[in-house]
Amino acid sequence: MITLSLCMIVKDEEQVLARCLDSVRDVFDEIVIVDTGSTDQTKQIAERYTQNIYDFNWNDDFSAARNESFARAAMDYCMWMDADDILLEADRQALLQLKASLPEETDVVMMKYHVQFDDQGNPTYSYYRERLIRRKPAPLWQGFVHEVIAPFGNILYSDIAVTHRRVKKSSSGRNLKIYEAKKEQGVPFDPRAEFYYARELYYHGWYEKAIYEFEQFLQRPDGWAENKIEACRMLSYCYQDAGQPEKILPALFQSFAYDIPRAELCCEIGFYFAERQAYQLAVFWYEQALKTPRNDQSGAFVLPDCYGYIPAIQLCVCYDRLGNLAAAKQYNDLAGKFKPDAEAYQHNRDYFLSFEE
Repeated sequence: MITLSLCMIVKDEEQVLARCLDSVRDVFDEIVIVDTGSTDQTKQIAERYTQNIYDFNWNDDFSAARNESFARAAMDYCMWMDADDILLEADRQALLQLKASLPEETDVVMMKYHVQFDDQGNPTYSYYRERLIRRKPAPLWQGFVHEVIAPFGNILYSDIAVTHRRVKKSSSGRNLKIYEAKKEQGVPFDPRAEFYYARELYYHGWYEKAIYEFEQFLQRPDGWAENKIEACRMLSYCYQDAGQPEKILPALFQSFAYDIPRAELCCEIGFYFAERQAYQLAVFWYEQALKTPRNDQSGAFVLPDCYGYIPAIQLCVCYDRLGNLAAAKQYNDLAGKFKPDAEAYQHNRDYFLSFEE
């Protein structure tokens, strides 16, 4: 059986740290906590679970802090979590089983990361992350914000998921401030940093600047295809919010240059046409979304509902607008198979029942 180190970087996490550590009880052989400057009870809470608590002088570099936590570990493998992450009980049990059976040649275990949820708690936004990593003496983390470990060696994909349960809002503008400071210092951005910098600009409402950075990123030959596909989707949002609707559709279609159409992009195009009452065109793209295979292991940001519920419920609406009640009901029934508790499905179900009375 392998041994596991849980490696965490924390700051002012008194609200959630115990919840996180309680959720991983009996899984890890050691817990390493690197504190980057807490002023609350975070370190006192951590002391209830481990004595391996270390101070780190924060330097606006998440990779440096992550590498410090890995450097303090002593077990065969390191697993990282943030303080507002948890393991659900089924995932905790699955991780214990994996610990007992992991092939010794494995270098990295990719696990799902669930970060957004519907009202029933079902994941609506998830992606794979490198989560369990063979301990190495050399630093592995790269990137001062949105840090990552480049894939290496033998990689195993697991259905085990880490669940993100945020309680407090992120530090106001923290990531963007770091990016802006690095820009002013003349620090060169690799493609990944440029992509995430553009995203931060969009989230903070700097649409014109985000457009420029996304366009610069898309011109780079060394950008990852998955990031380019997502950049096209984000760019369409920028154009919408910047009052340039004529550029939305070209941005979405540009994503097809990098791989086969993804359901997320097909749904965006369907929504574009539905908003303009071009329902037949919307139908075409929503039907394409339903036909598109889902590949969680691509590394992309996956919106699971785009591969079932969203196109089905939108096809119901489009066919209703086109006067085809039979097709509309058929697609509402399909939407109900994906999400039987969804309010929109139940409302439409009652609507169709009214025609039978």
